[in-house]
Amino acid sequence: MPVARPLVSVIVPVLDESAALTVALRPLVNEPGVELIVVDGGSVDGTIAVAKQFTEKVFTGARGRANQMNFGALQARGDLLLFLHADTSLPPGGLERMRRALRDERIVGGAFRLRIDSACRALKLIAWGANLRSRLFGLPYGDQALFVRRPVFQAIGGFPPWPLMEDVELVRRLKQVGRMVLLPEAVTTSARRWEREGVLWTTVRNSLLLLGFRLGFSPVWLSQWYRVVR
Repeated sequence: MPVARPLVSVIVPVLDESAALTVALRPLVNEPGVELIVVDGGSVDGTIAVAKQFTEKVFTGARGRANQMNFGALQARGDLLLFLHADTSLPPGGLERMRRALRDERIVGGAFRLRIDSACRALKLIAWGANLRSRLFGLPYGDQALFVRRPVFQAIGGFPPWPLMEDVELVRRLKQVGRMVLLPEAVTTSARRWEREGVLWTTVRNSLLLLGFRLGFSPVWLSQWYRVVR
């Protein structure tokens, strides 16, 4: 007897992403068993028009990635939720691989390995480090396409409404209620933020932000520091 394919709601938060969005959305249009939801945070560059080429479910919500993803989850009908950054694309067969992993009821969610779309050796090293961290410590970040069972997401309160570190906190909450899985397939994310701000500086700054969060600094305060140093 064939196993029923659960509906996956892919939620994409966007803000002025017209140039990058097509790469993320196009492979999902004809994917069976997928509900594609785009939540805009107030774009002024034509992002909404681009999104509507791929899905009718385009919404505008309060600006902020956490707010937009939570809003998208409220619109979702899927049993499974996957949160995809606008500059990131899923691997072929990735959603089906996710479905198979979640047949194990002990697993509440997970993420994919990370690949950065660049031949730069430093960025390859960063991706390797992210994958090592995810594998050894179970700490994937949002750019690795976090996924979760919808009832679990609702039970833990979704993403905290923070300007930063919402993905880190979601993973912490998920690990308190069940197992996380790191899939062997890799999502591909754009190298644009490292290319724009510099590989070394971006890596150091992000590490300091994470350290500050681990030491107890408020995500709101950290976001203010982030804007200043940026």
